[in-house]
Formats: sequence, structure tokens, C-alpha cells
Amino acid sequence: MSLDRTQVLRTAAALLSRKSTATMDEVARAAGIGRATLHRHFAGRDALVRALEEMGIQEFEAALDAAGLDAGPADDALRRLVAEAEPNAQLLAFLVGENQLFEGDQVNEGWARLDARVSALFRRGQEEGTFRIDLSPAWLTEALYGLIGTCAWSVMDGRVAAKDFQHMITELLLGGARRSVER
Repeated sequence: MSLDRTQVLRTAAALLSRKSTATMDEVARAAGIGRATLHRHFAGRDALVRALEEMGIQEFEAALDAAGLDAGPADDALRRLVAEAEPNAQLLAFLVGENQLFEGDQVNEGWARLDARVSALFRRGQEEGTFRIDLSPAWLTEALYGLIGTCAWSVMDGRVAAKDFQHMITELLLGGARRSVER
């Protein structure tokens, strides 16, 4: 029987999103495989997390592509981005909270690519006069990641209805990011 690596990673992402301290034994059990099988494919937790990071970066890049960030007003593009990111929000929530991915010299360059694309959207919104200029695009990018992660955790916990995911993120972020005419 061959191992469906993608399915194992999705199972690991779902488990680790709910319980970031899950052991490799718990991941193997959740995936319905033996610990030895899991270790043959992922030498340890670090290797598993790095594989999840690669998958998460690819999926978020695909969401950025699908959202068409350069089309239409920036606030509409942001709404499309949140909608496209929603299916993988749990994985993104786990990854942005996984400190080991952002320490030292071996930070995956994919994060810089993602940050640059999202920041460009916020910069475009500022240039259009849609978004406030007193909040940097880098900060708005981090705020977006934080809101996606927090909302994903709230949905997993049952404190927020899944159907409200997109609305809550975009309305809170845009309500705070939108330039006020009354200034």
C-alpha cells in the first residue's frame, strides 16, 4: 500500500492546527498509519513541519493567484483573497504561529514572496486612496495573517460560525484599514 503523502500532510495540518503540541505518534494515529511509516517519510517533527510549510506556502500562493489581486479595487481584491485563503486557513493559522519557521538563518524564501504580494495589494489600495496611509503595508499584511489565523481557530473551536469567516475578517480589517473621509 502506497502512502498518500498529501493526505498525511492534510491530516497532520488538521491535527496540529487544533493541537500544535501533538506528537508524531498522534499524527501517525490520526493519519491511520504506523509511527515507523510516518518516520520513513518525515524524519521527525521538524521535517513534518517543514513539509507542511512548503505545502502551506504553495496553497497560499495559489490563493493569491486565484484572487486576481491586480483586478478591480483593492478592497474587492482583498475580499477575494480572504475567500480563496479560507479552505487552507487552518494550515496558515498553524504555520504563522510556529516560531521555529521564523527563527535563524533558514527562513523559507516563500514567506517573503507571499508577504511581497500581499503588501503590494495594500500599497495599491493606499495609492488608490482606499486604505489608510498611516498603517504600513507590512503591518496590514501581518494583521491579515493574524485575522485569518484567529478566525480559523475560532471556527475550529466552535466560537464562530464557518459561514461568517470571510465577512468577519474583511469587515474588521477593512473597517480599520479604510481611509476615513472625515480626517
